[in-house]
Amino acid sequence: MSDITRRDFLKLLQGAGVLLGISVVAAPVAAYFYPSKLIEMPSEPVLVCPESELPVGQAKTVEFGRYPALVINTEDGLKAYSAVCTHFACLVKWNPDSGQIECPCHDGFFKVADGSVIAGPPPKPLLTLATQVVDGQIYVKVGGGA
Repeated sequence: MSDITRRDFLKLLQGAGVLLGISVVAAPVAAYFYPSKLIEMPSEPVLVCPESELPVGQAKTVEFGRYPALVINTEDGLKAYSAVCTHFACLVKWNPDSGQIECPCHDGFFKVADGSVIAGPPPKPLLTLATQVVDGQIYVKVGGGA
């Protein structure tokens, strides 16, 4: 093992610190200029599940582009909405006991029939998505209505 002086060790430590500092600054700059591909909304329908796996009164949250979608099987048929609250981008959940879509962050409540705001701070209704059933499989896609 070679003899290393304290001065050499401190220079080595200083060089490592400089490299770390440069990488801390360079990484976000590189990420800004070369972002990963984010798909806001998929152009093709997204598979939710087979019809048999989503009984009436139940819901399922699925990946739908950048944000998830909430698909609910109601007495009136399938309803689908963006699972992102319009108040502060928290994820909403289906509450089968109350029959409402709820935002747990700030007590926002939405109607399952049309995604409109019942109570709380959300300024707008949930984004409505379309559903379709093909060969016994439930799909969700961009577009309002069922």
